[in-house]
Amino acid sequence: MVNIDDLLKNHTIKTEQFIPFGFHENESGYTYSTNLVDGQFEMIVAITREGKVSAKVIDVSLRESYILHRVPTASGSFVGRVREEYENVLTAIIKNCFESDVFKSKGAKQVIQYIREKYQDEPQFLWKRFPENAIFRRQDNAKWYAALLVLQKKKLGLETDGTIDIIDLRVKPEEIDSLVDGKSYFPGYHMNKKHWITICLDGSVSIEEVFLRIDKSFVLAIK
Repeated sequence: MVNIDDLLKNHTIKTEQFIPFGFHENESGYTYSTNLVDGQFEMIVAITREGKVSAKVIDVSLRESYILHRVPTASGSFVGRVREEYENVLTAIIKNCFESDVFKSKGAKQVIQYIREKYQDEPQFLWKRFPENAIFRRQDNAKWYAALLVLQKKKLGLETDGTIDIIDLRVKPEEIDSLVDGKSYFPGYHMNKKHWITICLDGSVSIEEVFLRIDKSFVLAIK
């Protein structure tokens, strides 16, 4: 069973998307409702003006709250279906009405915006154990062409403390030796080091150069 607060961690609201998604505005905020399990249940999602999100499921025939989908030990195909549809609705709302705010650096935000505008791709967070790791993949073949990570600087071999936003990109193998300098460019972190490099998004590499590398990586992911 998913926890709403966990789903919303490191996300910010895109209020302008509420109405297009189907929310209705009221005095306290916004409300969205939809049917679950072929109309047997109604799911109601409320978002206050302060950004607090809550959701409940109503048994339509009894007009009573249904809670079994929130009980971890509750099992069975019917409960499983309610739980699955409930989680799918929450996931869709987060995807359309919230924005990931994991990456704090100006460079990372510029990268996300650049990819969004040029390739219409959004960062995908694939691992619950690593919520600060995101990837971008081509829509035609699902191959990755970039990965954004928040990393401890010392994991790159840097002597300073703290974290840094980095991007992993595909490059031609013959380019790697000339690019890697141990300061701004590194062998691909957690990637095949014959085909990937890591770039620090701390301003040491111009954003124009990062964009150029993204475009080249996108093309290399065609194969």
